[in-house]
Amino acid sequence: MRALSSIVAIAAAVATVADGFTPNKPSYIDRYPGAKPFDQSFLEGYSILKHLGGQGPYSNRRSYGIGRDPPDGCAVDQVIMLRRHGERYPEPAVAAVFNDVLAKVYASNLTNGGAFGGSLEFLNRWETFMPNEGYWALESYSGPYAGLLEAYGHGVEYRIRYGHLWDQEPGVMVPMFTSSYERIVQTARKFGEGFFGWNYTTSVALNVLSEDETMGANSLTPACVHDDDYEMCKSLPGYMPQFDVAVDRLKTQNPGLDINATDVFNLMKMVAYELNVRGHSDWIDAFSLDEWTAFGYTQNLDFYYCAGPGDKNMAAVGAVYANATLLLLNQGPEKAGKMFWNFAHDTNITPILSALGLFVPSSHLPLDRIPFPNPYEIGDIMPMGGRLVMERLSCNSTAVTPQDTYVRLVLNEAVVPFPDCQEGPGFSCSLANYTRLLEEKLPDYTTTCGIPEESPQYLKFFWEANTTQEWNWDPKVIPYQWSFIL
Repeated sequence: MRALSSIVAIAAAVATVADGFTPNKPSYIDRYPGAKPFDQSFLEGYSILKHLGGQGPYSNRRSYGIGRDPPDGCAVDQVIMLRRHGERYPEPAVAAVFNDVLAKVYASNLTNGGAFGGSLEFLNRWETFMPNEGYWALESYSGPYAGLLEAYGHGVEYRIRYGHLWDQEPGVMVPMFTSSYERIVQTARKFGEGFFGWNYTTSVALNVLSEDETMGANSLTPACVHDDDYEMCKSLPGYMPQFDVAVDRLKTQNPGLDINATDVFNLMKMVAYELNVRGHSDWIDAFSLDEWTAFGYTQNLDFYYCAGPGDKNMAAVGAVYANATLLLLNQGPEKAGKMFWNFAHDTNITPILSALGLFVPSSHLPLDRIPFPNPYEIGDIMPMGGRLVMERLSCNSTAVTPQDTYVRLVLNEAVVPFPDCQEGPGFSCSLANYTRLLEEKLPDYTTTCGIPEESPQYLKFFWEANTTQEWNWDPKVIPYQWSFIL
């Protein structure tokens, strides 16, 4: 029989080990007893990037806490992405408005010696970020939020995440698809260079698709040529009462300042593009957080009523891509392909979300007040560089789910479960249920939008991709203020 003293010694040792073990206790707690293992400050709502609508630099979507990596026991065997171009300069018409407002402000007959004061004091030294019209509408190339840099970095990041899907077989071309606007094409190229590296020159076939309405459904940019629900979009005021507060404050600080609420709206809009180009803007602090919240809501209204669920026909527009990708997912990687990298505009992606039943409020967004919480925040939905990813997951069985194929959506790097289907691992939806839901709910594009019979009636370019490299680079010098390459 073991001596009692030995048993006591063993028990004491076990107790010592047990006392020293604390589940989930970070190692630095012993060194810094007052350190907090989990940050208690969640400041995303105060970030200016969340209040610039779809015009400011990219930021990840605020997540539900669901892991971004595949769930345990699952692997991505097919990925389909549609992303927006990166950060850019303003369009010519918008830039012209900005310049007019700036000229008006600078021409003000200030009574305090002609110098700006208060929160506009920086204007005594500030210089425009739009010195040359040739940059208008193109992606930015400088600063921490440079659009071309962001697109390249995105490709590098996705090579790490999805590189296992690329076979790298010699002579096998991987098609990528882009609409024909110059900045979209440049985004596709930079993403491709980031993902494929040196092999971009030998492994990618960039397919450029015309944005002309005559393309009908065979397009990344389908249009609703007979949209009978566009009146609200055309009548949006671009105004919130908080803009009047800003006007009053700025005039008080600068007697004689010539400015109104519309000017405030446009100056706040300009900030997004200055960030895209410079990475900073002194104009940010000229306006309060309340005013930025109000401005952000004007951008939510714009997307909601012009390219989202506020226009009853947008779900039909989005159904074109939703239907085509549904077929790809059901055909699977062996028959259809493992990777689909696609590039278009913001207003081509938001209709797809409507078609999928995501971010569709129970009632229309009001024009006279901000609903808190706001069910449709475009800063989270489609900033510059916004991306919608569909992952096809091959999963082993778990205690609650069978071995099966599942689908999940990732919007701006946050997993977004379907409201009516989240029974799979990681709140995914089985491919069978996803197929059933979409077949039940997707409206008919050609009928809803009155697409002429002579135009393509369905999307087919995924299955008719070219394997040439004609558009992998610009075949000639880019013309001044070039827009469409086709």
